[in-house]
Formats: sequence, structure tokens, C-alpha cells
Amino acid sequence: METYPTLQYLDGYPKVKVVFRADVYPGPPYDKVAVISGGGSGHEPAHAGFVGEGMLTAAICGDVFASPTVDAILAGIRAVTGPMGCLLIIKNYTGDRLNFGLAAEQAKFEGYKVESVIVEDDCSIYPRPEIVGRRGLAGTILVHKVAGAAAAAGLSLAEVAAEARYASQNVGTMGVALKTCTLPGRILRERLGPSEMELGLGIHGEPGGKVTNILPVDEVVSHLLKQILSKETDYLPITRGSSVVLMVNGLGGTPLMELMIAAGKAVPQLVLDHGLAVDRVYTGSFMTSLDMEGLSISIMRSDPSILQLLDAETKAPYWPVGVSGDRPPAKIPAPIPPSPSANIVEPQSQPLKLTEQGRLLELAIVAAANALIHLTDTLNEWDSKVGDGDCGSTMLKGAKQILEDIKNYPLNNAAETVGEIGSTIGKSMGGTSGIIYSILCKAACLQLKTSTDPVVTSKQWAEALAAAIAAVSKYGGARAGDRTLLDALIPALSSLEERLNSGDDPATAFLVSSQAALDGAESTKQMRAKAGRTLYVSQEFQTSVPDPGAYATAAWYRAAAIAIKDKCKSI
Repeated sequence: METYPTLQYLDGYPKVKVVFRADVYPGPPYDKVAVISGGGSGHEPAHAGFVGEGMLTAAICGDVFASPTVDAILAGIRAVTGPMGCLLIIKNYTGDRLNFGLAAEQAKFEGYKVESVIVEDDCSIYPRPEIVGRRGLAGTILVHKVAGAAAAAGLSLAEVAAEARYASQNVGTMGVALKTCTLPGRILRERLGPSEMELGLGIHGEPGGKVTNILPVDEVVSHLLKQILSKETDYLPITRGSSVVLMVNGLGGTPLMELMIAAGKAVPQLVLDHGLAVDRVYTGSFMTSLDMEGLSISIMRSDPSILQLLDAETKAPYWPVGVSGDRPPAKIPAPIPPSPSANIVEPQSQPLKLTEQGRLLELAIVAAANALIHLTDTLNEWDSKVGDGDCGSTMLKGAKQILEDIKNYPLNNAAETVGEIGSTIGKSMGGTSGIIYSILCKAACLQLKTSTDPVVTSKQWAEALAAAIAAVSKYGGARAGDRTLLDALIPALSSLEERLNSGDDPATAFLVSSQAALDGAESTKQMRAKAGRTLYVSQEFQTSVPDPGAYATAAWYRAAAIAIKDKCKSI
């Protein structure tokens, strides 16, 4: 913030990380369409580096490789959106789509005009994934520029959204890397040998589609361009004679010199091999993956309208244009704008005396949280093979915060306690896991509230679990067999209902169902992912470990069941 005089940030760090144009808020309502984007940190300069007049109005930042929270996104929308409305530019990742989507719906409920554009420019995967689509990569930056210029020109929200949507449909990207990235505070587990490179990897350190021996730069560039422009995949409406824009993007650990070499190889190949006119070339680090040694190439079809928007003036500090302005004095964070629909809620507190149900609930919660804490390293190791390597660390955040907040849970009220657990997770975990568990807990809470009896029966717990599963499936799109946490919960529910109907006592039924959860989690080794980042990982990697999220779910479920069974034996 001290480097760029035109940028400001909201108070609320670290839970709210919003960078926005200092001339937009605080002050009179912004009189143009606000363009908002964001995502996990670790991709710098994206997204905060592209905030400025003529580009983004605000950027919402999550933790490293984790989607920003709904609350942070809403804070950004409220701060910079005026009567013209706002456009959300969202990279196609499940966490971003869920969090930005929920924030958009809440903002609409509050009276804001909101449009969304999903960017899925990844050209490395064929055929196109049916459920989740292609990933959003560095081509998103070009969409930012087109949308920001359209908004600065005074176009309406519908017109700005149309320009952004057109740009997103005409850009394709593919990446290559020699080394993966190093997550903060973690030991690097390099999966590539000294003479190997990886093609088609994402921007979160997840494995690519193909590992091969290191190739000369001419061949690397040729492979990327052929994949992006392939007629077989037909990702882009680009034919011989078309005009294009080229972006060569560093992934964090690649010297500018090497990026320039790649750009120098790409231009003649585009002209001579593909018969294209290259109108613009942007070379630099625009969307990185921490310190990953690699690059991506983006190709966008150009026309006079697109070029006019790309060439329009902007003050975004990391768009390749100079920035003017004196260094300002230290800034005081602007306050977070209040929610117009916020209700004052009295803080919860643990009862002075716990009922039998309250004691059992406390026991189960503590056991479940400790189980996740003990599994941190194992989950991280497994996730490094099939995802971005942070599943254990994410679960650790939630588990520790639950153990901290349990002193404030109304344990004698099961429904409210489950709801409070969801709130704790939503504020502490972040990313896709955080919002999925929040949805799970909120749905279970609502189901439990359908009964006015303070004592929850085993049947009602089973009904709450069923409601939670249905909600996660509805909003996340996953089903049984998709290699997700549902593959642990669905067998557990089936077993629980069966044992209860057979007359087992609740503690025994709970324990037996927990073994079904573990078996379900183990069975994910044989499943092909259809959702989440594991979707983009080869089957060889997927069969080497169970789905980390499913196993984590089975582990806390099992720990809670054992704790309840042991307690019932001692009574």
C-alpha cells in the first residue's frame, strides 16, 4: 500500500483482505461499473496488482491458494459498488465459484446490481471436464483489462459484462514448469527429477497432465501453442489469418530474460506455423504460483474493439504501463462497511451446567478436532500428490479454532452448537473445504431446529446428517463416487440408518457407521475425481492415496463415535 498512492485497503486483516482504488471509497457512491476480482494469495501480482483506474476497482484476497471468504467478498462489493452495479470476474475453481457466488446472491438481496463472468481459459485438458469445466489461469488478466477499460468508458453493467464474457471466450492458456512451488512454512517435496518438466499444470502446485524430459525452448513453446490452438480441442475460435494477442506469463521463479526468450520464440511460430498476425505481446509475471519455475502462454483473438480496450489508459501498477504519483504518508485502514441487513446477535456462551447430551456433544467435538490435528502431516502429504498440499493445514486451522471456541458453544442446545461450529469453520478454514463444511453444518443445524424437543434423538441426528449431505451435494455438485468427502458420509449415513432400524443402541450404531465412513474414504483410491483440483491430476497419482478430504471426514467422524461409545460403556 505504501508503494502505490492510488490504492487503499479495508480494515479487518487478516480475515478481510480487500485492496481497492483509494478514489472510490470512502466517498460518494462510485458512478461507474465496479470491476471486482480476486482469489487465493500466492499469485502476485494478481490480483491486487491490477487494481487501478481503467482495470479492477477492487481485489479480494484469500489465504495462500484459498478462496477469499464470503464476508470479505461482500465487504469489497459494499465498499466500491455504486448505482451502476458491479461485475465479478471469477476464475473457474470450485472455492471461488462458491464463495463469489454466495456473495453475489447476498449482494443482490441487499439491492446491489451484480453480474458475474467465469473465466476458464485452461487448454491443457481434453475432453472438457463435464462438471467443473476448465481452470481459470493467466488469461484472466486480459479479461480484467478489457472489462476495466469498458467500465472506465462509462458502459452499462450489461455492456461491461458482455465485453468481459467475449474476452473470456476468446482466450486460452497452458503452462509448463521445471519445479513446483514452495508453500509457506512447508518443506518442498519435489516430484520432478532434475531432467524432467511438467506440462499442463495449474497455478496451485497441483500436478500437470504430462511429465516429460526437459525440452528445448522452441519445442516447449511449439507444444503449448499447438495445444492452445488445436482444431481437435477447438477451444478457441482462431483460424489462419486471425489476429491475436500474446501473453507470456512467469509463474514466480522464472527470470524475465527467460520469459523474453520464450516470447521471442512464440511470435515467429504464431506467424509462420499458424498463419496469425500478432498485434500485441505482453511479457512478465502477471499471475504466478509463488516461486514456481515455469511459465504459461495465453493467446487471445483480437479485433479493433479488443485492442482499443487493451490499449486504453490504466493506472493499475502491474499492467505494463508506467505509474505516476508521490509516495503517500502512512494510511489508516478504511472501516469495513456495515451490512444493511445485519442483525445484532447476542454472543453465545457455554452453559454453567451441562446436560448429559451436552457432555456427550462436548466429548465428541473435542475428540473429532484432536483427530484432525493428529492427521495434519499425513493429510498434507497425501494432498501434495493429488492437490495443492494444504488439506491437513486447512483442517488444522478449523480444528484448533473449534477447540478455542468450544467454551462459547451452547452445548445443551445441539442445533445451535452445530450452527456455531459451522460459523467457526467458515471464519477459520477458508477455501473450498471451509465453505463446504459451513454448508454441511448449517444444513444440519436447520434440520435439527425442526424439532422443539431439547433432547435430540438418534433418528434426528441421522436426519440432520442426511440434510447436510443433500445440501453439500446441491451446492457443490458432487455425488457418490466423485471422490469427495461425500464418499465417507454417504456410506456412514446408510449404515447408521440400517443399524438404528435394526434396533442397535445409538452409540453402537454410531460406531459401526464410522467404520463405514472409513471404508468409504479408503474406497476413493479406486475412484476418478469428478470435482475439485484432483480432477486435473492423472489417475496414477489418484490411486496412490485416498481422497484427503474424504479421509479427514471419516477420521473425525470415527473419533467422535469412539469417544461416545467409550463414554457410554463407563456409565
